[in-house]
Amino acid sequence: MTRRSPLLTLLYACSAIALVIILVSHPETSFEAAIRGLEVWWEVVFPSTLPFIVLSEILMGVGVVHFAGVLLEPLMRPLFNVPGTGGFVLTMGFASGYPVAAKLTTRLREQGSITKAEGERLVSFTTTGDPLFVIGAVAIGFFHSELFGFVLAFSHYVSALLLGVLYRFYSPFSPATKPLEKNHLPLPLRALQAMHRARLRDRRPFGKLMGEAVQSALHTLLMIGGFIIVFSVLLQLFATIELTRFLSSLLAVFLGPLGVPSAFSSGIIAGLFEVTLGAQGISEVSSGVPMIWKAVVASAIVSWGGISVHAQVASILSETDIRVAPYLMARALHAALASLLAFFCWKPITASSWFAGKDVPVFMPTTSSGVPAGNWWDSLLHSSLAAFAILLVLIILSLCFRAVRKQRSK
Repeated sequence: MTRRSPLLTLLYACSAIALVIILVSHPETSFEAAIRGLEVWWEVVFPSTLPFIVLSEILMGVGVVHFAGVLLEPLMRPLFNVPGTGGFVLTMGFASGYPVAAKLTTRLREQGSITKAEGERLVSFTTTGDPLFVIGAVAIGFFHSELFGFVLAFSHYVSALLLGVLYRFYSPFSPATKPLEKNHLPLPLRALQAMHRARLRDRRPFGKLMGEAVQSALHTLLMIGGFIIVFSVLLQLFATIELTRFLSSLLAVFLGPLGVPSAFSSGIIAGLFEVTLGAQGISEVSSGVPMIWKAVVASAIVSWGGISVHAQVASILSETDIRVAPYLMARALHAALASLLAFFCWKPITASSWFAGKDVPVFMPTTSSGVPAGNWWDSLLHSSLAAFAILLVLIILSLCFRAVRKQRSK
């Protein structure tokens, strides 16, 4: 069925009409769900994401992305088949969570710093949850276990890097950006030179740069807030008309032969649409279910991200020629890889003496809708520290790669 198929048009129309009828017949339910979605966006997403998107825009404007691009070229090109500027997106995406990586990838594509295929590779493995969400909100806020957070974070981020290595073979014959020109200057000086040249090309005064960064961040966050509210309403309406229960019962039939407890079915259905509700649903499964299974399913849900996040990413990518299909395929692969890693790393991590005493219940403040809330300054500080640590590790690895390649060329 192609996009121009009249059957697809009819399906869209019927779905929209059905949703309007359900919405009108349950106005109070829709209103309450919209309020909950607005609360999640205003109290959690907005304060934790706005400063980071603004800072990302400013860093791109002053040329830091080009600085990182020169330093990380020896690492990003052979491992992930993307230019060194992709290291900046990787750092910010891992530290600040979805959908920041899509926003930065779109900016790089608009600037001509990456090709279409490189953008599709880049957004596919850099779109992840941020550490504060994965460890703080999901592991500690929902499962009340710091040890659970180590398992979840390890499986989530390592599987994302493995996905990036796999995706380096995606569209291998597509055009690629030219490698950076080499000169007699040392690598750090070349990076500073690239940053200075990028800043001169930008030409915007700092005041204008900051103003446009705030405007761009607000535009992106308003779009994210709209999707959060819409999907909050849709999920509540699906639960009201018993569609969620029907899908959960249907899924339970398929989970049995795979050895997965059927109690996870409702959480998986919720996580299919929205990652926070899915993780919360898994945490509420009976305590008789082994924790290893909860870690496996929660890791898959967090790595999948939810259709709500996918809609946000698709909306951002629509500004360029980067396709959404490779990204969606990557999300399914990421969920599969993360669940496998969580299963195999559960026993080694929980049995490790280094993690002894980490499984102590820790509680976080939550909003009235049950979503873990946090101080915006703490969110910014944690994200900034995570970004700095990731960037530092990438630079060290890049320098090591460069040294090894030089040694082999002699």
